[in-house]
Amino acid sequence: MMDTTPVDLSHLFEQLGLDSSDEAIAQFIATHDIDHHIHLSQAPFWTPAQKSFIIEGLEADALWTEPIEQLDTQLRKL
Repeated sequence: MMDTTPVDLSHLFEQLGLDSSDEAIAQFIATHDIDHHIHLSQAPFWTPAQKSFIIEGLEADALWTEPIEQLDTQLRKL
């Protein structure tokens, strides 16, 4: 059976086991950031399972690549 899960930021948060409401996503982004020299998967706030999901999502050039990159961009404050 084909996976028909929508691939967007809120569903990425669901896949990561995080609250996927708009408010929770905004709060997560407001309270977490990553220095420019740290890879998203190496951020200290991920659990091992979340880290693995991010690595696999990027390495496999999977459906999740775009929302993972979107989250990465939003977590890098200027």
